Amino acid sequence: MKTIFDNVSYTCSRIVTQSYSTSFALATKMLSSSIRADIYNIYGFVRFADEIVDTFHDYDKQQLFEKFEQDLEDALENRISLNPILNSFQHTYHTYDIPKHLVDSFMKSMRMDLSKKEYKTHAEYKEYIYGSADVVGLMCLCVFVKGDKQQYEELKESAMALGSAFQKVNFLRDLKADFEQLERTYFPNTNLLELDEVSKKRIVDEIKADFAKGYSGIVRLPEEAKFGVYTAYKYYNKLLQKLQSTPPLEIKNTRIRVPNYQKFGLLAKSYVNYKLQLF
Repeated sequence: MKTIFDNVSYTCSRIVTQSYSTSFALATKMLSSSIRADIYNIYGFVRFADEIVDTFHDYDKQQLFEKFEQDLEDALENRISLNPILNSFQHTYHTYDIPKHLVDSFMKSMRMDLSKKEYKTHAEYKEYIYGSADVVGLMCLCVFVKGDKQQYEELKESAMALGSAFQKVNFLRDLKADFEQLERTYFPNTNLLELDEVSKKRIVDEIKADFAKGYSGIVRLPEEAKFGVYTAYKYYNKLLQKLQSTPPLEIKNTRIRVPNYQKFGLLAKSYVNYKLQLF
């Protein structure tokens, strides 16, 4: 029965999430069980695409990406794929009527990572952020509102802002790896070789503005999604605080992390705030 194959596919997406991001997996566990699997399905899809362009250095990335892109199109059209990650994603895509242009924009940004090394203008940077992060937030929002178009439109801008904030925090945290291993720089008008407090403050302030806009949407999310998204928000806010207090030279030379004991502390505090309706 296809049900068995589908369940295996969903399990694969969950394992991908838990293997690649303990933080995102922890936040996803805080979602209602009715939508949890679908967020795993979205994460599995975006993670596999990202892995092709970021880590498969000993292989023909262009060829792998094009094959993945064609398999994606086939999965969405035929509603099945022998790639379990794409099979699980197509299920969520069709169940919640995720707009195709969101998927296309995401794949466009991933394709940019195959060759583009520097984003010199704000327009280029904004386009990349939209495709690599904002649309992922919008895909998740489709699940959170369970297809309610009016609610989706009301929360759309805040979901995009939160996606942007998460991505920009990742960029700031991963400056060393992106620059040295992938030869990429995402922040425009910023010389990473001479990153100083002024440049860092400009980036941090931009992220804080995104977080503020994103938070305004979290408080209006359906109950099934609110605590899980709030947990992710608190984790990334904590990571931003650590980056803000870290000297630029250290950011360039080390990968700043939130230790597991602090993650669980944040989870406990977030749960108390959620239960007491303090946010």
